[in-house]
Amino acid sequence: MRLILKTKIVIYGGNEMALIVEKFGGASVADTERIKAVADRIAREVKKGNQVVAVVSAQGKTTDGLLHKAEEISAELSDRELDQLLACGEQMSAALCAMALKAKGINAVSLSAWQLGLFTDGVHQNAVPLMLTSSRLRRELEQGRVPVITGFQGIDERGDLTTLGRGGSDTTAVFLAHALSADRCLFFKDVDGVYTADPHTDQAARKLESVSYDTMLSMAQNGARVLHSRSVELAKKYGIRLEVLSGFSENTGTVIE
Repeated sequence: MRLILKTKIVIYGGNEMALIVEKFGGASVADTERIKAVADRIAREVKKGNQVVAVVSAQGKTTDGLLHKAEEISAELSDRELDQLLACGEQMSAALCAMALKAKGINAVSLSAWQLGLFTDGVHQNAVPLMLTSSRLRRELEQGRVPVITGFQGIDERGDLTTLGRGGSDTTAVFLAHALSADRCLFFKDVDGVYTADPHTDQAARKLESVSYDTMLSMAQNGARVLHSRSVELAKKYGIRLEVLSGFSENTGTVIE
C-alpha cells in the first residue's frame, strides 16, 4: 500500500496539538439533533487546541433507502452506477456536519473522495483504499479547518467513484489515521464499546476495556458489527490504536490494540 500524504502536527506556543481522527457512524448522524451533538463533540476537541479530521457515514438507513430506489428501477444493477448512487449518502452527511460546525463558529469544510485524491484498487462495491495523492487535506488542516470526510468511498484510476463495502467508513478512518500519522483514531457508535455479546439483546453482555486486534477480527468474522473487519486488519498491519466509544454518552469505551 503506497500512501502519499503525510502531515505534521502543528505547534503553537510550544504546545503540541494532537491530531485526532473521529469517525461517526450512521446512528450518530441520523438526524438534525444528532448532527448538532456531533458538532458539539468536535468543537470541544478543537477548543482544547487539537486538530480533528471527522469521517462520517450516511445518515441512519439512507444507504438502504438508496439501494431500494435502485432496485425499483431495475433488477439488474450496475455496480458502477450503484457506487455513484450510494456515495451520495456520505456526501450529504459530510456537508450537513460541516454546516453544523460552522454554525458553532468552527471553521470546517466537507471533502469527498475525489477532492482528497483517495484512490482505490477500482473494485466497485468492495474497493480497497491504496493511496492519497492530493495535498488538499493537509492544506485544510494547516489553515485551521476541520475537514469532514465522506467515508465509505474512493475513486479509481479513471476518476470513477468506488465504495468500500458496507461498513467501509471505518476503513476510511483507519486509512486516514495511518496516512496522517494521527495520535488517536476514535469510533463513535450506538454502543459505548465492544461487548462480549450484543448489549441490545443480551442483558448479560459485558463491556471489555480492551481487546486485541486478533480478538476483534474474530468477533467481526463471527457477526459482530462493531467495526468493519478490513479496518481492523489495516489497524493491525500499521499498529494503529483504535478506541470504540458511544456517540450518545461520555462513557469510557474499548481500546483495540
